[in-house]
Amino acid sequence: MTRRIVFLMVLSTLCACGKVGDLEPRSAQAAPPKAYGQSETPTAQALTTASVQARPGRSDELLRRSERREADPFDLPPGADPIPLDPKALAKPKQKQK
Repeated sequence: MTRRIVFLMVLSTLCACGKVGDLEPRSAQAAPPKAYGQSETPTAQALTTASVQARPGRSDELLRRSERREADPFDLPPGADPIPLDPKALAKPKQKQK
């Protein structure tokens, strides 16, 4: 029983060991070439850092204060008839003739 415990402890310490350091390409492979238009080859840190577009900042506060919503003529329940618009509001203003 104690041998199993000792074996599990040794195994867990070996599993916890890992290399902590900069990433490097394998010995037979070279680093990726620089892209067209870049002045220098990107480092491993630059290649593994997510862009702002991939991980946008998060904002938990959506409303700064409680406000009553304005009436929305397009927010209709299913099956409801739309409110007719005022035809005078839709009429185009007359252009002045020269």
